[in-house]
Amino acid sequence: MKPTRQRLPALLASVLVSACAVGPDYQRPSAPEPAAYKEVPQAGATWLPAAPADLLDRGPWWRLFDDPELDALMVRIEVSNQNVAAAVASYRQARALVAQQRAALFPSLGLTGGASRSGGGRSSAQGSGGNSFQAGLDASWVPDVWGRLARTVESAQASAEASQADLAAARLSAQAELATDYFQLRDADAELDLLRRTVDGYQRALTITRNRYNAGIAAKTDVLQAQTQLASTQADLVSLQGQRAQLEHAIAMLVGKTPADFALAPGAWKRNVPAVPLGIPSALLERRPDIAAAERAVAAANAQIGIERAAYYPNLSLTASYGSAAERFGDLFKASSMLWSLGLSATQTLFDAGATRAAVQGAEAARDAAIARYRQAVIAAFQGVEDQLASTRSLAEQADFRREASEAADQTEVQLLNRYTQGLVAYTDVVTAQATALSARRTLSALIASRQATAVALIQALGGGWHVGLSEAAEAASAASQP
Repeated sequence: MKPTRQRLPALLASVLVSACAVGPDYQRPSAPEPAAYKEVPQAGATWLPAAPADLLDRGPWWRLFDDPELDALMVRIEVSNQNVAAAVASYRQARALVAQQRAALFPSLGLTGGASRSGGGRSSAQGSGGNSFQAGLDASWVPDVWGRLARTVESAQASAEASQADLAAARLSAQAELATDYFQLRDADAELDLLRRTVDGYQRALTITRNRYNAGIAAKTDVLQAQTQLASTQADLVSLQGQRAQLEHAIAMLVGKTPADFALAPGAWKRNVPAVPLGIPSALLERRPDIAAAERAVAAANAQIGIERAAYYPNLSLTASYGSAAERFGDLFKASSMLWSLGLSATQTLFDAGATRAAVQGAEAARDAAIARYRQAVIAAFQGVEDQLASTRSLAEQADFRREASEAADQTEVQLLNRYTQGLVAYTDVVTAQATALSARRTLSALIASRQATAVALIQALGGGWHVGLSEAAEAASAASQP
């Protein structure tokens, strides 16, 4: 029976702490969830049952593009990006707050000690004075009878998890922005190379036109048109160089460098676009960090209701002290000098003009608002995925047409320039063909960059990757459903 008596106080304390938590227990709110993606062209693509998977490892999704230069830049995001560093610090702060709130569940202990000497004149009552020594151990505890502290810890924990999701969102956003800027920069490199070669071609065309003008077989307007075409393209070249510099500056900021300390030399552009898998499971969408943060905000707001409702009940406080006081230090720890005390206090608000009720109602409204934001985040997430799927399909279908148009425009430009040198067409036709061909080439290059940027946007819309297979998602859903 002795072991049972020893466990009784701990058992009683546990019951007091956990049995009477006021406020509603949290349940994940429902949200719209379609059976399949509208923009997935394959019929019958279905979703797996929803499972919390926002903390699954997303992996280095950018490696899908097979670009070593991009891989090297992505590594620097985690180390040097200051927005990510700030999010990391915010998460650490949130975790510290959880530890601080959890500490309030336990008693606090304090050690006191002191020594003093007092005295007065010969005519005073104290005579020549005396010494006083004190030592004591104080303890206090506010038992969480109504669960207010437990709800506070619950709210802080949910807020910390929301902060963790915000960290994932900040990291993913920086990665996606870096990838998009990088592909735009490589597109600018390709277009700059195209414009340089075009300028060379226009200069040769201008030479041909001047020769024909000097020979008296071409009008002055032909020369002027050739000069205009060349100067306009040279201006486009300078403008694009400025855009390329701005993209380089943006990448420098993302990797935590000043533009003066960062340079990205022109390099080969890997133009591959990862294929989008069909029948994407809902588990991938649930990995979106913004949805995870919104759901955790609901949990924190729900716990706040219990914190406010606890104000209806009395606050209990236990205090204890044990110590001694003596005139001589040697007598300080004798049994005759020992003092102890135990205390129990309770406070209860009798009238607050409805302040507590208003606080509870405000907390309930805040929870309802958090639920609405969570559901809106889910709807927006589905829209984002559908938009990127539609863009992916549309750009893929355009690619062949744009390539065909560019090849036809190139052939037209060559043929018209040959016919002009033979005096068969006006130079206006050559200028038109040159402008059309250049526009088609640049459009084709921009289309490839857009396809890569859309792939990045789709990865971001899916929460940071699509490389998790259906079997893995099914295992996550099965594990989540187990009691």
